[in-house]
Amino acid sequence: MKSIHYLFIIAFLSISTALAGGKGWTSNLEAGIAQAKKEGKSVLVEFTGSDWCPPCIMMQKNVFSKSEFVSAASKSYVLVIIDQPNKDKELAKKNAPLFQKYKINSVPHVVLLDGSGKEFHRFNPTEAPTVKGFLELIDPKNIKK
Repeated sequence: MKSIHYLFIIAFLSISTALAGGKGWTSNLEAGIAQAKKEGKSVLVEFTGSDWCPPCIMMQKNVFSKSEFVSAASKSYVLVIIDQPNKDKELAKKNAPLFQKYKINSVPHVVLLDGSGKEFHRFNPTEAPTVKGFLELIDPKNIKK
């Protein structure tokens, strides 16, 4: 019985991680901002439609899911994903207020916040559809605050 319990916990954690964008990502913006403030980082918020938006799916596959991206980006940013999937109406409804708050009318979209949650930059991530290009785009030296 214990082994079934442990399998359930492992499956739940795996699904939770996958839904949050994978290892190194969170889906909790408030927690991400608090972590960024504590660690002296900024927040990279990816607004996506993970199961219906072809450019979002492409960016997830080619950039956001790559360990080299997560490792390098996490040095300066806390990574947050806010999803509006078609297949998970509850999650879409939960995240709708954040789409409204940040005036996100199309996806994919990235918003950069400082450690206090103040926005300082936004862009369409398809401007840089490779790990190298995206890391250059979000390099703090290349962004005017």
